Amino acid sequence: MTIIGIDPGTLVTGFGVVRFHKNKLERLDSGVITLRETTTLPEKLERLYDNIVDIIQLHKPDEMAIEDIFFSRNVKSALKLGHARGVVMLGALHRDIRITEYSAKEMKMAVVGNGNADKEQVRYMVKNLLGINQSMGLDESDALGLAICHAHRLKSPRRSSSRSWAAFVKLNPERVK
Repeated sequence: MTIIGIDPGTLVTGFGVVRFHKNKLERLDSGVITLRETTTLPEKLERLYDNIVDIIQLHKPDEMAIEDIFFSRNVKSALKLGHARGVVMLGALHRDIRITEYSAKEMKMAVVGNGNADKEQVRYMVKNLLGINQSMGLDESDALGLAICHAHRLKSPRRSSSRSWAAFVKLNPERVK
């Protein structure tokens, strides 16, 4: 199974693609999509969508793990993040990819064993789990962490803590057009 993890943002979106086979993880690709600050929000969203679709077409993931929305004191930033998540999810849905959301705490717990771990601890564990020796940004390691979290959940009999958009679409096809 190939899993793409996404840490969405309107300035930087991290992505990580892993293969999960026989309880082993292998990194296939990872990086960031950088969106220039000078472009308008619609231009950023279009660029983000196009990049996500390109990555999906290249790696053909079976499933997507995306960071769930979090509560923010800055409403404008939260709304922009919601737009970014929406275009990423739309790109996956258009290619029939199952989408599962994980909170930052869930991902940190799965990767580090501590839901309150900091981003540097996540990066350290991601690099160790995937045997990565090169430098890596925090958005990239968070995206790989989401993919790792999803792989752990796939092998676990308890999968109820995450929400699947594929299940929602199957149960509510009339609400998704």
